[in-house]
Amino acid sequence: MAEITVVGLGPGESKYLTLEAWQVLESTSEVWLRTQRHPTVAQLPSHLVLHSFDTLYDGAGDFGEVYDAIVAEIVRLSQRPGGVVYAVPGHPMVGEATVQRILSEAKRRQLRVRIVEGLSFVEPVLTALGLDALSGLQVVDAIEVATRFHPPLNPDMPALIGQLHSRSLAADVKLTLMNQYGDEFDVVLVHAAGTEEQRVDWMPLYEIDHDERIAHLTSLFVPALQIPGSFETLQDTVAHLRAPSGCPWDREQTHESLRASLLEETYETLAAIDSGDVVDLQEELGDLLLQIVLHAQIATEDDDFHMDEVIAGIDSKLKHRHPHVWGDRPVADTGEVLQRWEQLKREEKGSDRSVLDGVPMTLPALQQAHSYGQRAARVGFDWPDPSGVIAKIEEEIAELQAALTEEDRVAELGDVLFAVVNWARWLEIDPEVALREANARFRKRFQRMETTARERSIDLATLDIAQLEGLWQKAKRAS
Repeated sequence: MAEITVVGLGPGESKYLTLEAWQVLESTSEVWLRTQRHPTVAQLPSHLVLHSFDTLYDGAGDFGEVYDAIVAEIVRLSQRPGGVVYAVPGHPMVGEATVQRILSEAKRRQLRVRIVEGLSFVEPVLTALGLDALSGLQVVDAIEVATRFHPPLNPDMPALIGQLHSRSLAADVKLTLMNQYGDEFDVVLVHAAGTEEQRVDWMPLYEIDHDERIAHLTSLFVPALQIPGSFETLQDTVAHLRAPSGCPWDREQTHESLRASLLEETYETLAAIDSGDVVDLQEELGDLLLQIVLHAQIATEDDDFHMDEVIAGIDSKLKHRHPHVWGDRPVADTGEVLQRWEQLKREEKGSDRSVLDGVPMTLPALQQAHSYGQRAARVGFDWPDPSGVIAKIEEEIAELQAALTEEDRVAELGDVLFAVVNWARWLEIDPEVALREANARFRKRFQRMETTARERSIDLATLDIAQLEGLWQKAKRAS
């Protein structure tokens, strides 16, 4: 039967070869190396004929092409009498993409694969740093991190990023990590762990790609955050609060009892946005996030759903509704994005679903009107230009002035307000924000009028409109 023997060469020197690996290497006549750029290679048994796939790396467009070519050749060589011995750095099952592909192809072809284990790069790095791997250490590949926009790591746990083979790769890894960790966050570059050239360098994250020693035996260690800040930590805190040993108040809460808190935290977050106070916004977002995690924990306890399902649902929805990002359907502009968004929503929910479905009936009326206008416009129900909106406002004002009954005046005033909201949409202004800012200006100016009146020992209620207007204009000039 055809056989593939995969040998782990250890992290860097022959002293780390296992006895089994040495016996396999001594008993064969030739070995195919994924790469010859490894310290152990120079110390292999002298009788071996060595072949390597290094030339593939020099000419290929990406690693995927290299790996496919290596796998195809190893599978072909396995058909020979005696099979083939394929040697890789470290442990065959740690960071070796070709081995995973070989195992998959061998399973499909019913080929036998023997894995000869070797010490991985992880163990000498642990020794160099004095770490215990069971302290929550996360081990990831640098190429995987570099392809992300946010690191796939729990920042409350330490992480070891392996195979950081070049400065250009380090630059990409750095940018990804900076989406979670600060630029000045201290990390460790570990070069040639377990060899005489071993070097351990602490440095700020932003400096890692400046290190000229980065090579194929370089790893990056990222310590845990000093203050826990992961989503998992917050979930654990909330689950503890809801546990029998937790807080009586938190245990009593239900989806229904938390409705008011959710609404209050939402409005406080909006107020922080309106104020432009980023410190306040940070705090309010935390309060709002707590509400979401509480609802998810209650659902978990009721066996309705789990947080991972909440996250998976919105993640899948985002990717499905952005085929111009995660697909091959380009868009011309934001307008086309919004139109396609509505089209995809109808595909998801069913063709009999209204475009207006999903706008909460409990929204503030101004925001609800804005959402209705936006959604109707996405399917083409809109004026061709702003002049049509302005004409509509004038028409509705005339109808309001002509209304004779209270019922008609209420209806016509509603039409005026709805038309004004549509004008705001054309101006690309959020009417809720505009009115809240107007309210804030009015409050500030009116309170300044009251202050002026008190300083002059005047009762506002005794002033006529001309006097009040004078105080108002003074307050406006001061604001």
